[in-house]
Amino acid sequence: MSVTNEEIEFGWFIPTSGDGPYIGVPPEREATLDYMIDVAQAAEAAGFTFALIPTGSTCIDGWVLAGAIVARTKTFKPLVAMRPGFISPVLAARMAGSLDYISNGRALINVVTGDSAIDLKAMGDPLHDNHDARYDRTLEFVQVVKNVWEKSIDNGKNYFAGDRVKFEGEYYQVESVASYPAPVQRPHPPLYFGGSSPAGKRVASKVADVYLMWAEPLEWIKEQIQEMEDLRRVESERTGQARAIRYGLRAQVLVRETAEEAWQAARNIVSRADPASYAMAKSYHNKTDATNQKRQNQLRDMSEQTDGIVGPNLWAGLSAIRGGGALMFVGTPDEVADRLIEFVDIGISAFILSSYPHLEEVTTTGQLLLPVFEDKIRQRAARVSGSLR
Repeated sequence: MSVTNEEIEFGWFIPTSGDGPYIGVPPEREATLDYMIDVAQAAEAAGFTFALIPTGSTCIDGWVLAGAIVARTKTFKPLVAMRPGFISPVLAARMAGSLDYISNGRALINVVTGDSAIDLKAMGDPLHDNHDARYDRTLEFVQVVKNVWEKSIDNGKNYFAGDRVKFEGEYYQVESVASYPAPVQRPHPPLYFGGSSPAGKRVASKVADVYLMWAEPLEWIKEQIQEMEDLRRVESERTGQARAIRYGLRAQVLVRETAEEAWQAARNIVSRADPASYAMAKSYHNKTDATNQKRQNQLRDMSEQTDGIVGPNLWAGLSAIRGGGALMFVGTPDEVADRLIEFVDIGISAFILSSYPHLEEVTTTGQLLLPVFEDKIRQRAARVSGSLR
């Protein structure tokens, strides 16, 4: 599928559980407000347009941090999580509308159904042990949120004169007055959505603006996009309305002037983890009921005989410790830019990158990788344009 240059966006990651040059050991830097603002400001200066704020029982609350970030940046956008099961959809819609309003249209919303049953149970989700039901609930949740946004009230209008929001579902029964304030972005802030299971993809095909995947080898991602495109077409035919979905990739990255420097720096990130840390991480990640984490586990196991390498400039070494999007692009700016363009060619237009420590690496990545990538993309566009004349 075709991706235009204007659609391509680069995001970074805010380390809300602490930061440092190593994983598998306690973080060297606390997740203070000043530090996280420093990361956001450095990302904005480096050319990244947004940042993923993670969510979970070990993370500082993302909504609190998102408000601080928009107050201390100029154009930077926080990608913050809505969590069905932990918050009512009406309140979630109002919070997102408020964030979009005070930031003048900079809110990005990450709909997170949940990846770890252990984490979900710890946070009080009654559906922690029912994977598919969580996605059924998520669909209802997003339907209510969109309904609230559609009927939200602009400043200056009579709050109680607005249309009422009514919804009757299995998980949510809502009847309330319209919300205030209305989001600045129309029809609503973009919805980013992850979930690699059949249930997750089914819901994403109905509601996602950007479908997010954790990085995997190129052919694996190509297969996932094809599955989503098939579901998108079915949904478009069912509703009679064309659905457009963009695709995003969450990955680690490490670029240096030489390949040798890059690979040495990448392996250094896990150099202080002891065998007990590896065993504990493997045990925890193997207990997941999330398809995307199971796929990461599969990559981890496959790479044990290849020193972590699962493709050109693709290293799974962090996945033995880190959950989630652990696959890392490693190499020179030219090498990594070429790999990213391969993913653009199959439909990826949003990249959420990170590395350790996040503050220094966002500047390095911005200086070394982004200009090379942008130059290659421009040159490619010029060649294509010339061939069509």
